[in-house]
Amino acid sequence: MALSIATSADGDSRVIRVSGEVDVSNKEELNAAIADAQAADAKEVEVDLTEVSYIDSSGIGVLVAAAHRASDSDTRFFVSHPQRNVARVLSMLGMGEELGLAVD
Repeated sequence: MALSIATSADGDSRVIRVSGEVDVSNKEELNAAIADAQAADAKEVEVDLTEVSYIDSSGIGVLVAAAHRASDSDTRFFVSHPQRNVARVLSMLGMGEELGLAVD
């Protein structure tokens, strides 16, 4: 399944909606979208994973790196609405707190 990324802005907030599977073949696309949102001086960046059915370690690495950049720039960064299998992987890896994981 191809990766699709859409970013929306509301004041100082950015929401990045991701659809498809995130893996080594497209991680740079996700990284670029997040970096662009963070570079836009957003005070809050949300990565919505509602439509992500799979994420591998390289995709998780992109999210962790973005969380670290946000921490360094005093920006709120969080991941929201992961599907159950994605949430389980993030939780098993202990990433929930670091990624500000917001689960429905």
